[in-house]
Amino acid sequence: MSMPTPDPRAAVYVISVAAELTGLHPQTLRTYERMGLITPGRTGGGGRRYSLHDIELLRQIAELTSSGIGIEGVRRILDLENRVAALAARNEELLGELQATREALRTALAGRPVAANGGKLPAVRRPDPDMSMVVWRRSR
Repeated sequence: MSMPTPDPRAAVYVISVAAELTGLHPQTLRTYERMGLITPGRTGGGGRRYSLHDIELLRQIAELTSSGIGIEGVRRILDLENRVAALAARNEELLGELQATREALRTALAGRPVAANGGKLPAVRRPDPDMSMVVWRRSR
């Protein structure tokens, strides 16, 4: 029987454990928090709690700074990575909507004859999966 994997965003690590896991000094973690690079969870008494996601982010920050990138550069890199992730998620959402629209169009056109010359129904070209779908309508 395997143990369930905890949510990577669950804030469970105290600052000393987070510092040990990342190889950073606890004061560095506090500094990164003041700079807005990381936002650990808080207990009812105000103690910091870091998640596995926070630990990975701290490791990434440490790697970037050790390679010579300044804090503002790190901030910009993290911001751009967040934007890329958000755009990728939105792209997946839009691809799902496009697929649903294509399926609705196929359903609407199923069983209905499409006239070859000047028909009133739209002419649909089956798109390559990597291409956009084109729907042409004749003007009246």
